[in-house]
Amino acid sequence: MIETGYTADEMMTVAASRALTSDDVCFVGIGAPSAACNIARLTHAPDITLIYESGTIGTAPDVLPLSIGDGELCDTALSTVSTPEMFRYWLQGGRITIGFLGAAQLDRFGNINTTVIGDYRKPATRLPGGGGAPEIASSSRQVYITMKQSTRGMVEKVDFITSFGHGEGGDHRQRLGVTTKGPALLITDLAIWKPHPDTKEFTVVSMHPGVTQADVQASCGWTVRFADTITTTPAPTELELTTFRDLKARTKAAHAGTKRTGEAV
Repeated sequence: MIETGYTADEMMTVAASRALTSDDVCFVGIGAPSAACNIARLTHAPDITLIYESGTIGTAPDVLPLSIGDGELCDTALSTVSTPEMFRYWLQGGRITIGFLGAAQLDRFGNINTTVIGDYRKPATRLPGGGGAPEIASSSRQVYITMKQSTRGMVEKVDFITSFGHGEGGDHRQRLGVTTKGPALLITDLAIWKPHPDTKEFTVVSMHPGVTQADVQASCGWTVRFADTITTTPAPTELELTTFRDLKARTKAAHAGTKRTGEAV
C-alpha cells in the first residue's frame, strides 16, 4: 500500500459520508456512523436530517456524542420526542431513508453481531448489545454499514445475529416478510462493497487509493467477491479532511473537559 496524506480511518469515514444526501433522513449509530453522518452534514449535505435513538430529530452536534444519551444531541436537535414515538412513528412508519450502523462482527450477507463473541451461553466476549439496531436494520428503507476490516470482524458466519441483514442471502428477507431493502452499502477502511443483486453477497466495487485485492482478502474472513469492474475511491478532499479533523479536535477537547474556542473558562 502506498503512503498518503490521510489515514485509512479518514478515508473510510469520508467515503461513508459521501453516500449521504441532503434528502436523507438518517438514523445514526454511535461511533464511525455518527462521524460520517456529521461530516456529510457539515460539507455536501447540509439539509440532511439526523436522528438518534434517544429521540433527537434534526440533530446538529458540534462534537461527536459519546452515546445516545449525550446532552449534545438534545441541545442541538430541532426537536426531541419520546423513544416509543421515535421507533413507532419515525422508524416503523417508514420515514427513515438510511439506517447507518457499525458492527463488531459482520458476515458476507450483512448480518451484524454486536451481542457476544463465542457461544451465547458462555461467551468469550460480551458486547454492548443491539440497542435499537435490530429495529433499524429491519425498518429503515435501506441500511449502510461502516467498519474497519479484520479477519476477526468480517467472518464467514457471525456468532450471533443481532441485526438481520440478508440472512442466508438471495430473497431471505422477502421470505420472512421483511419488505425493506436491507444492507445496501458497506464502507470499510479498504474498500466499498455493495450486495450482489441476486445472491446479496457483499461485493467489492471500489478500492481506496493504494489498496490491492490481496490487501482486501487478507483482512476478510470469507472468500471475497470482486466486481468485474472495480473503481478507485476518490481520495479525501482538503475540505473533507479539514472538516473531519476539526470535528475530532473539538470532540477531544470537549470530552477532556477543556474549553472550546471562544468559550469562557
